[in-house]
Amino acid sequence: MEAVLQRVSEAQVRVDGAIVGAIGAGALVLLGVGQHDGEREARWIANRIAGLRMFADETGKMNCSVREMGGGLLVVSQFTLLGDTSSGRRPGFSAAAPPAVAEPLYERVLELLAEEGVDLVERGRFGANMRISAVLDGPVTLRLTSPPRPV
Repeated sequence: MEAVLQRVSEAQVRVDGAIVGAIGAGALVLLGVGQHDGEREARWIANRIAGLRMFADETGKMNCSVREMGGGLLVVSQFTLLGDTSSGRRPGFSAAAPPAVAEPLYERVLELLAEEGVDLVERGRFGANMRISAVLDGPVTLRLTSPPRPV
C-alpha cells in the first residue's frame, strides 16, 4: 500500500457537487492499494497513519500524531499512486489492485484507523470522480509505503 499524507487545517471531498467527507485540522490521506496487498499491509499502514508524529506539540516540534492531537483524517482512494512512469509518457497501472480487491481493503483501512483511536475518519467515495479541496498546513507532506512481503 501507498499513502500520501498532507497536514491540513481543513479538507473536503465532493462528488457530483455534494460534500461526502470533510475535516478540520488533521490530514488528507491519499491511499493506493496494490495488487498484492492484504490484511497485513492494511494493518501496517493504518497503524503508521494513526501514529505518525506530523503535528506540532506545545514547543512547536512535530511530536504529536493525529490520534494525540484529536484531529481528523480524510481518506481518499487513489490508485494512481501506484502508477508506473518509468517508460513512455502514459502511466501504467498494473501494480494497482483491481476494484474488487482494492475497495474492501480501503474499507478495512478505514475500520482499522478507527480501531487505532482516531476520533474522526472521513472518506471519499471509492471509484467516483471526486473534487478535493484542502488548506495545507506547513506544508507537511509525507509518503508511506508498506514493507514488501517476505519471500
